[in-house]
Amino acid sequence: MLLKQLILKDFRNFEEGNFQFNPFLTIIIGENAKGKTNLLEAIYFIAFGVGFRESREEELVRLDKISCHVEGIFSVGDQNFNFEIRIKTGGAVEKTFTINRTKKKFFAYQEEITKAVLFSPQQIELMTGSPDVRRKYFDRFLSSGDLEYKKRLTNYENALRKRNKVLETYRNDEQLKEELAFWNTYLEEQAIYVVGRRDAYCEFLNKNKKIDNKEFSIKYLKNELTKDKLKEMFEVEKRYRRTLIGPQKDDFAIYEETDHISKNLHHFGSRSEQRLGVFWLKLNEIMYVEKIFGKRPILLLDDIFSELDAKNKKLILNLIKKHQTVVTTTEIELLDLVNVPKSIIKL
Repeated sequence: MLLKQLILKDFRNFEEGNFQFNPFLTIIIGENAKGKTNLLEAIYFIAFGVGFRESREEELVRLDKISCHVEGIFSVGDQNFNFEIRIKTGGAVEKTFTINRTKKKFFAYQEEITKAVLFSPQQIELMTGSPDVRRKYFDRFLSSGDLEYKKRLTNYENALRKRNKVLETYRNDEQLKEELAFWNTYLEEQAIYVVGRRDAYCEFLNKNKKIDNKEFSIKYLKNELTKDKLKEMFEVEKRYRRTLIGPQKDDFAIYEETDHISKNLHHFGSRSEQRLGVFWLKLNEIMYVEKIFGKRPILLLDDIFSELDAKNKKLILNLIKKHQTVVTTTEIELLDLVNVPKSIIKL
């Protein structure tokens, strides 16, 4: 499925916009603050129903407006398909999805739409940032292809807040034990699925270790939650009035394998090694999408070339030859090295 056209109304800084895309390579150029990344985010939004930078969905709507919509026209062979997402704010945020002008549930929409894989300089935080950054990356990626994972994760997070509220407001031990019993069972049920899917994806990554002439691996650092462990933690949690164990405290450690020695890239990797570790994750993301969903994703490259050394630039340029790619860049001359048809969008 190829993206042909994107129509925007009050999305981010775009009052209106109508953009055509090359089936091979589209280059977005323009001065800072003109909306290059916003346009890339609109493609991500039409694919996943969320942006990749907002903390609240209202931020996707143009300032002083209460609604926005993004419409994408895609082709499969000689057939065109229309996908559209609308956001309405003002009170609770309302989001609607349509395919060929017919309203769809999010699940049905996600089954039909193509996938996308984003590369951006900020993703170096997967190496340098806190465990929360890595958890959010894995949760967002797994949720995009497994709606059961998204549901179980939401269930877990909601139950965790309610369990913490119980710990914050209890009056006596007997009442506390009685109320926690339900939440302990419920949290364990949701955690089993969440941890299982995280574990399975880490296994997939560790079966695909190589990128160029380097090898990488990942270690899933689980913070196990069971009813028995929660009972063991009862006195400590009572004192801190907070749930202290569970997948909300999981982490992931990425290693480079050299001569049977594993180097933790978060602590000991150079900037170049850390970037290559991020590429390893993203390349596996592409392979996973192709294997599980049978769809070749659109590559979204957000001004990454200025951050890369020559070897990593070559890796990206080789990827562009195999996928429909949309890139924001100031290094247009570099893209002349890619022997594919290309178009330019000037903002």
